[in-house]
Amino acid sequence: MLDGFHRIGVATPRMRVGDISYNESEIIKAIEEADRRDVEVLVFPEMAITGYTIGDLVFQRIVLEEAKRSISRIAQAASSFNGIIFVGLPFECDGKIYSAAAALSGGEAIAIVAKRNIPNYSEFYEGRYFSPSPEENRDIQFGSREIPFGSKIIFQSSSCPDMRVGCEICEDLWVPDPPSRRLAENGAVVICNLSASDELIGKDSYRRELVKSHSARIVAAYAYADAGEDESTSDAVYCGSNIIAENGTIALFSEYSTGRVEERDVDIERLISERMRMNTFPSKDEWYERVQYLCTPRRLDALKRDYPRFPFVPSESWERNKRSEKILRLQAIGLKKRIEHTMARCAVIGLSGGLDSTLALLVAAKAFDMLGRDRKDIIGITMPCFGTTKRTKSNAMLLAKKLRITLEEISILDSVRQHFRDIGQSEDDLSVAYENSQARERTQVLMDRANMMGGIVVGTGDLSELALGWATYNGDHMSMYGVNGGVPKTLVRHLVGYVADENRDGEREILLDILSTPVSPELLPSADGVISQVTEDLVGPYELHDFFLYYFVRHSFRPRKIFRIAKIAFDGVYEESVIKKWLIVFLRRFFSQQFKRNALPDGPKVGTITLSPRTDWRMPSDGVSALWIKEAEEL
Repeated sequence: MLDGFHRIGVATPRMRVGDISYNESEIIKAIEEADRRDVEVLVFPEMAITGYTIGDLVFQRIVLEEAKRSISRIAQAASSFNGIIFVGLPFECDGKIYSAAAALSGGEAIAIVAKRNIPNYSEFYEGRYFSPSPEENRDIQFGSREIPFGSKIIFQSSSCPDMRVGCEICEDLWVPDPPSRRLAENGAVVICNLSASDELIGKDSYRRELVKSHSARIVAAYAYADAGEDESTSDAVYCGSNIIAENGTIALFSEYSTGRVEERDVDIERLISERMRMNTFPSKDEWYERVQYLCTPRRLDALKRDYPRFPFVPSESWERNKRSEKILRLQAIGLKKRIEHTMARCAVIGLSGGLDSTLALLVAAKAFDMLGRDRKDIIGITMPCFGTTKRTKSNAMLLAKKLRITLEEISILDSVRQHFRDIGQSEDDLSVAYENSQARERTQVLMDRANMMGGIVVGTGDLSELALGWATYNGDHMSMYGVNGGVPKTLVRHLVGYVADENRDGEREILLDILSTPVSPELLPSADGVISQVTEDLVGPYELHDFFLYYFVRHSFRPRKIFRIAKIAFDGVYEESVIKKWLIVFLRRFFSQQFKRNALPDGPKVGTITLSPRTDWRMPSDGVSALWIKEAEEL
């Protein structure tokens, strides 16, 4: 359970319809396999002990009695299982038959959960056999002890109080108001579904989306175990479509799973953090019985879940392209509104030939197209100084020409040198004042030119730079509208690449060269015309910092956990010592540079994270990082 990870398993064992002895042995084999794999919660399909398609044989007293005895034998055989198991069976109680799930832990059945919603349409005739769960729980005799029976039951780990599990059965998920909604509202963070869902054309994708969206709606992990191909095929076919989802993300989707145990690690800590963050997530205190299951802590050193290197960037190309177009449009709409509201006659952008100013220019062009205005009213200004290289300056000028904007070149060499003389700064002293004087002079030029022409200055700084404070206060830190403030550097690269691939205005080659240019503020003298100041050599790789940023801000992960998952995401890319080094740098800079974010200009939120003090991130400028740094240094 270290860092909140818990291993959830779904199993569709081999099965013979009506052969309880055979099914029992296959279920026990699956439990043993799951236990070897450190599974804590294991879910079997609906009616796994007898087969869902047993039909009228379910009325046979021999079937009902043997099913109960089988549950006791399975529980005893699984006495060493470290967690909880849900096994489906037909369960007779007080003259009624229920489609039920027996919850097993510590060698015993600890509760029986009954299905609430009984389908009786199309190929389903469950109303012929089963009664819906009673509204309220009651205690029943099972073997030598009394256990709870009903559907208002939440199972809680003996070693981790945050690990709370609810259970529903098949059709319960498909109704307008699933029982899992109230289970989640009353504390369950994992929902198990024992299902027997037959396979039809189109049903697999609908089922997958249903589980995915429902897990997001209730902010929970959802484990769905489906009946397999060994069910009777007299009138339908079952394919074992097993699914594990976590808050809207599919962690496992497996078809034709008969004979397999499959597992994934879900992050309970992340789910609880998300619920705490969402003050609209209902938290109720209805009467739901809490039943403890036995579980000793485990580390789960080798996690069975994936972490993408680029959490801000979709992995699938079609989704990445769709999102890129959406983000560009959102940025452009934000700028369009600001231009309309201020009645600005033009938009002024400082062009460096780098990624950020390129994206801002592309957004401005899109905004002016939306406004139906001539792009000549976009004023791109290139301001060469000590570190400007021929490559970046050339790219800025070529792109401006391709996009048909107005281009101005204003050298700031003389004004910066005069400023150095005014303040007593030696041109040989390449200190922070040497660098920042140039950034502030550029911002002064942009602001004053915008004033002269009745325009606004469009900011170019991105989300990653804001996180690290990699901006000159009252220099490139300031603008009248920052279109890139919600876009991290890794995503900036993909947005520019998307426009290059679209090749809308013939600017592809220029954009590709900009993409291949090292990221640099170009504030130190170049070496023989080559960039001498590479940002990622100084503050670290942006792909690492964006990864840290996402999990630190979006999910409130502690340094130990961020480091752990970063090792998974960047396995083979960075050594552990490198990840640790830049994580410490990220934490130090993130805390120390909050004062810049607290004076942030307006700009649109386009993703799940923004550092604007007016919306998502409120933090004191003098907050102390000692607690986080200490843990990171001890890794």
